[in-house]
Amino acid sequence: MTGRGEPPEGTPEGLPSGGEDEYRSVVFDESFVRAARLQEFSAQERMGQHARAVRSRSAFSLRSGPKQAALLVVLLLIAFGTAIYMGVRHPYQAPETAKAEPARMTVIPLAPQQTVQGGSAADLFARSPAAQFRIGAEGVNLPAVRRTDHFADSQVTTALTTAKDYIVESSLDPDVLIGGVVRPVRMLLDPDQFDQFDQSFASPSDDGRHAATGWLVRFDPSKVTLADKVRVQGTLSYTDVGAGELEVVADHTFTYALQPAGAGTGSATGVSLFTVRRELHFRFDQEDLRQHRAELQIAYVQAGPQACSADAAAVLRPLLAGQQATAQGPAGTDPYATGQATASLCGTLSPSSQPSPAPRHS
Repeated sequence: MTGRGEPPEGTPEGLPSGGEDEYRSVVFDESFVRAARLQEFSAQERMGQHARAVRSRSAFSLRSGPKQAALLVVLLLIAFGTAIYMGVRHPYQAPETAKAEPARMTVIPLAPQQTVQGGSAADLFARSPAAQFRIGAEGVNLPAVRRTDHFADSQVTTALTTAKDYIVESSLDPDVLIGGVVRPVRMLLDPDQFDQFDQSFASPSDDGRHAATGWLVRFDPSKVTLADKVRVQGTLSYTDVGAGELEVVADHTFTYALQPAGAGTGSATGVSLFTVRRELHFRFDQEDLRQHRAELQIAYVQAGPQACSADAAAVLRPLLAGQQATAQGPAGTDPYATGQATASLCGTLSPSSQPSPAPRHS
């Protein structure tokens, strides 16, 4: 090498600028040292096993600095923001869950042809078709579970369990049956149906949409009270109806032992049986399964003994022991009336559904 080189950043400050300075060739400032591609080992390092006196410095260490670090941070932020944007705007994200449709419901009073029998609860149950029914929630059993085309067996189990919980809360809970409580049932519904549910209790109507007794079983506590535990028998079934929906159908018969309000518990003669058949159709989507809730689609209810003229939209109105249905039919329907149409229906309670006659003592 010939001649003298200049430091990378020019002549160091504070040094003579004369060309004849004999020390100028051996004086280096800090920038010159940092720019060097070779770095000498320290005295302690040279005492080791290093064969060479110097080592090469990486290109990154030569060029790295505050500007490069800031640039790296900016690039990372841009990449992170892009990832979030693509996640939010992904063209293949799942469509939003469809809104639950309003439930359709029909409540049909069943009028007895004879005087309602009375007696003790145990005797009446023993002589009725409910003699072999199970007590309470034990009568609401789940079927064998298998996966479907679009739902795993665990999801099917969740749907069936939710349907069972709804049936138990709406048909067996004494606080719901007699106490006027509705919240345990409401909390098992899809929130899209809350408004319809609330309106059904604020202003019950036999219009096929807003019968409180379509959602649950309830009696007027000023008229009747429970005399024994409820007997239950029925079935649960499920069907895969599409890529995002599972249908569960519950078909159960409930037999209630009732007595007049204020009567002593377990009266020997004042108890009568009241039977309710409920066919409920539930629909579940993926979000319903995650939230342990159901969409009630259809409620078909038959209940008796009741008079055909009884308004059963708000509460069921049983005929008790010794009472008889009048010849009066359902409330009249005026087809010329405007507003919501009513669906006044009534059926006849078959004698075979009642307790068999008590044996006569000679």
